[in-house]
Amino acid sequence: MKIVSSADWRDAIAFDVPVVVADVVPGEPTRCAGCGADGELFDRTELWAVKHRHPKHHGGFVRFYCDAHKPAPAPAPPAPIELKKARASAPRSERRTASPKPTPVTDRPTRAMCPDCFVEVSAGGDCGMCGAQVV
Repeated sequence: MKIVSSADWRDAIAFDVPVVVADVVPGEPTRCAGCGADGELFDRTELWAVKHRHPKHHGGFVRFYCDAHKPAPAPAPPAPIELKKARASAPRSERRTASPKPTPVTDRPTRAMCPDCFVEVSAGGDCGMCGAQVV
């Protein structure tokens, strides 16, 4: 089974970039999200649509804003080329070293096991499952 998102007008909007609502979705006058439910109705040519990111939904969500409440556009992320140059120019001593390799199972110390429950016992020798004393 393949899961796909539905295609609608919100997919065409870029994240955090204000767009005139009338250019995106036509319709009747509506309210600004910043003014609230008691605010006046605005014509769609006077409102801005902004697509915000959402932590649990990759498609985000869209809000309409008047000129007074319109958020500023988000700054552009740094170009990937600049990041590669910064990494390449860093001396080898400052570069991150590889993480240490895990200890092989054969080199690990053996621990006492409960003969009935087959779980490791505490340092005191008591089994946490059945309470048996293991020497």
